[in-house]
Amino acid sequence: MEKIYNDYSRDGIEIHTDNFRDDSLLRAGLKLNHLRMIVTIEDHGQISAAAEALNISQPAASRMLSEMESIAKTALYERIARGVVLTPFGSALAKRARKILLELREASREIAELRTGKGGSVYLGAVTAPAISLVVPAIRQVTQTYPGIEINIQVETSNILARELLAARHDFIICRIPDELNPRLFTAHEIGVEKACLIVRNGHPLLEKGVVGLHDLIGRDWVFQPPGTLLRRKVEDIFISAGVPLPENIVNTSSLLLTVAVVCKTDAIAPIALDMAEFVCGQSSNAGEACILPIDFEISVKPYSLITARERAMPPSASLLYDMILEQSRSLAAT
Repeated sequence: MEKIYNDYSRDGIEIHTDNFRDDSLLRAGLKLNHLRMIVTIEDHGQISAAAEALNISQPAASRMLSEMESIAKTALYERIARGVVLTPFGSALAKRARKILLELREASREIAELRTGKGGSVYLGAVTAPAISLVVPAIRQVTQTYPGIEINIQVETSNILARELLAARHDFIICRIPDELNPRLFTAHEIGVEKACLIVRNGHPLLEKGVVGLHDLIGRDWVFQPPGTLLRRKVEDIFISAGVPLPENIVNTSSLLLTVAVVCKTDAIAPIALDMAEFVCGQSSNAGEACILPIDFEISVKPYSLITARERAMPPSASLLYDMILEQSRSLAAT
């Protein structure tokens, strides 16, 4: 058979590639651990971080990468200032490896469900607002209809959820596609706009003013999500557009529980999703010591979507919950 050679070099070493038989990678010794490594390298961009994620030493991770390059007969990664980046060959292998690992995970899930007689399991992630307004009602409906189903939920920021989806840790997510990620990696169905509000403790001095404007918020203490998160950027943009100084006395946390605790025990102000605020402020527990602060401006965050990974099929249990959430969103839009 005629061989076709392509030259590729790294660190001054030329590496040649040739065409393979269909099973040549397996015959050359490619293993599942190699597939896990190339996917983890793509996700983390650093050999040390990938080694930590896989619970192996950095020298072991480097040896594994060398083994893969020897098996593939081509360079799979390049060193850059902040770590490593996959070559086109490495990216192609990582893409296929991710699908193989996902299919194995789904096979394991299906076998376990058949063995135990359960109705299946679903892994999803959501930002706060749709978690309350869409996911909870859909869960109630699906568990009543299919009592054996197991649902696993992660509530986080869009940046984290999108990466978890690409890493095949979720079947689908409800959030926004981060600006820094390639939108072609996803399939998105827009289903709603997140409204936000400000919460304070009962008895807060600002409540005496009735409706509060931006200038009334100058010099106050705040509890924000970490810098760069969508809701925080939106509030900061509102201040900047109005020419009002940005808050300076800030506690940063991604924990909603800690946010509410700080608000209830201090005079701090916190922006949170309106659906969550209405839920929290209506409880009879200590969380009910918080209330919504009336304001004369609107906080509307970028629309969120039902998002799946392109070219990845969902298991039946996940498709069922996906459809119920989609129907719930349409019902809310109609009202």
